[in-house]
Amino acid sequence: MSVTDYYDILLKGLPDDLTVAQLVHGVSWTAAVLSDGSTGVAMHTSGETVPRIFQNMNGLPLKEAGKAMLSWNMEEASEALAAVNAFYNSRAGSFAVPDAKTLDGVDLQGRTVGMVGKMIGHGNMTEEDFACVKKLYVMDREEKPGALPDSASEYYLPQCDLVIITGSAAINKTMPRLLELSRNAQVILTGPSVSCCPELLTLGINRLHGRYMTQPEEMLKAIVEKRMSVNGFSVPYLVDAEI
Repeated sequence: MSVTDYYDILLKGLPDDLTVAQLVHGVSWTAAVLSDGSTGVAMHTSGETVPRIFQNMNGLPLKEAGKAMLSWNMEEASEALAAVNAFYNSRAGSFAVPDAKTLDGVDLQGRTVGMVGKMIGHGNMTEEDFACVKKLYVMDREEKPGALPDSASEYYLPQCDLVIITGSAAINKTMPRLLELSRNAQVILTGPSVSCCPELLTLGINRLHGRYMTQPEEMLKAIVEKRMSVNGFSVPYLVDAEI
């Protein structure tokens, strides 16, 4: 797998006739609105130590703006993924599953599980869900109680038969390597930063579990005010290969 395959697939499916109309920078989330009103989010990821590819993404064709997913300016990469998700996830209605959870239908009994991004207790995964696993390795880029540093993924993901990855790994560009390390495991991408693009399943991903925004205007106002979940303004979608 090429290091850019994940991004190339997303870029290839973008239309020629949409532009970025608005960007909203929230405490935890970056949101983008396209010229047709479609709205999407990506985790706000800080880091502007290098120049942007585009000084201003507003008004850019979506196909052009999407290229900044590969920017090493993390603020810009967050904006680009939010714009890409505005296209894919606003068209995810056919994949929307009310109350669907990341682990629905997944047998965890006796399995070795890797989790990139500590998501237990947030959203829809609980400590009880993992009580039956053989081993659970949780890794996170931020310092969090009980989580290994994300560099531990190099050591532990190849040992796992199920790997759960936060969609925000696409922003910091660790996603391609995480998928490579997980090539012998079943893989689930989860969180509001996940792009609902079925073609991503060709990369060895077994499930995409993200969010389809149903109350975009309310969400745009709320994310500016405080650190919060966007789940209350959206419904989950599931795109499965084979679990």
